[in-house]
Amino acid sequence: MNEEILKLNPEKLWYFFKEILAIPRPSKKEGKIIDYLIRFAEERNLEVVKDEIGNVLIRKPATQGMENRKSVVLQSHVDMVCEKNSDKVHDFDNDPIETTVEDGWVKANGTTLGADDGIGVATQLAILDSETIEHGPLEALFTIDEETGLTGAFGLQPGFLQSELLLNLDSEDEGQLFIGCAGGQDTLAWLPYSKNSVPAGTKAVKLMISGLVGGHSGDDINKGRGNANKFLSRFLWETKNDFQLSLNLFDGGNLRNALAREAFAVVTVPENKLDLFELEVKKYEAIFQKEFHKTESNLQFTIAEAEMPEFVVADEEFENLVNALYACPHGVIAMSQDIENFVETSTNLASVKFEEKEIVITTSQRSSVETEKDDTTNMVTSVFRLAGGRTKTSDGYPGWTPNPDSEISALTAKTYQKLFSVQPEVLAIHAGLECGLIGAKYPKMDMISFGPTIKGAHSPDERLEIASVEKFWDLTLDVLKNIPVKQ
Repeated sequence: MNEEILKLNPEKLWYFFKEILAIPRPSKKEGKIIDYLIRFAEERNLEVVKDEIGNVLIRKPATQGMENRKSVVLQSHVDMVCEKNSDKVHDFDNDPIETTVEDGWVKANGTTLGADDGIGVATQLAILDSETIEHGPLEALFTIDEETGLTGAFGLQPGFLQSELLLNLDSEDEGQLFIGCAGGQDTLAWLPYSKNSVPAGTKAVKLMISGLVGGHSGDDINKGRGNANKFLSRFLWETKNDFQLSLNLFDGGNLRNALAREAFAVVTVPENKLDLFELEVKKYEAIFQKEFHKTESNLQFTIAEAEMPEFVVADEEFENLVNALYACPHGVIAMSQDIENFVETSTNLASVKFEEKEIVITTSQRSSVETEKDDTTNMVTSVFRLAGGRTKTSDGYPGWTPNPDSEISALTAKTYQKLFSVQPEVLAIHAGLECGLIGAKYPKMDMISFGPTIKGAHSPDERLEIASVEKFWDLTLDVLKNIPVKQ
């Protein structure tokens, strides 16, 4: 398993990526990869420190003749998004990721690949392991829990790092150099519900939205993709009264930073209306497929018989839920007025989950303008308060303001041009990067973010472009070789 990638170049980088694929590393469960990193450093007599929150820092002295260069932090996060197709049997806490090499890409078998940001981790390890790569003093920072809360970057303490420059290896478009990012925060809502008896003379059915592309709620929010929660809530809103539906369960999406790929609901329908209701489902499947014919070619909306539930949600609370989900904004809220084709503000209706007495709805807001982020959060909050819910907004994380005088940005862009005879794009990203939080702790640190091409991040369609990995590797090594001398 995964042996094919050992035939790829650069060999040492792919070797360590294979090692990482075998180590379970869900967000908030990074213990196994942390232990691996510490063993790796100790076996090579490298200085290694783990802070109180779990971040790992490995230091490596400069190669001979490079001692007078500025010190550099290489930084990535060790956790991965754990998403799988509904028919895939996989235990992310214990099972290794299975990969295939196909048409110039490395892919996983029905799960997320974890190239976000396993490829950054592998790059750091390959550099730390090498005795021939030229570099000045190095610090390799491996942060935890980036995907579900940026916990590692939040917990990073001033003074832990000693370097002046930072290369964040967590971007997903080769040829693009990022010098800024959006800030973000999450808004959760809880809608109460009570349990009523199942109406007599009804049948239970399961409604399922599936086959959506999904993706990253920052990088992919402007690509016209569907949201399973929005499709399903729209259908229920438009058919609830005509078909006298009662709701037992609504479950959609999983992660705050992923577009909802699947959602299902269990409802009861009067027996004498079931045939017409099945036709209505087929009608709406055709509507959804037509509306999203370019971006969601595999969209399916299905109905199947279900076991009779023990309860249904009270009618008024069912009404409150579908009203709130249907009204809740999702997608791009504003485009930048300063940067062409750059998403400035967005919000993601991420997940809907039933608990014992409440329905939990998770949303996330992003913006490179702090006031717009707050405005969008208030918009989402107002919807769920109108529906009788309570809400809570996380503290969020700051954006990373571009520095037009960045030394490391200028060096990296010049190096890219030299290596590949084309100018890279230098821009900001709508996704959140740990650079914002690191910059808040180390305001004088000069930072840049770049990486190979990863498509479908945060979904089982995640894939890593092989050719871009080699370019990413060459760029990283050449930048390290040409880091300026300390003043």
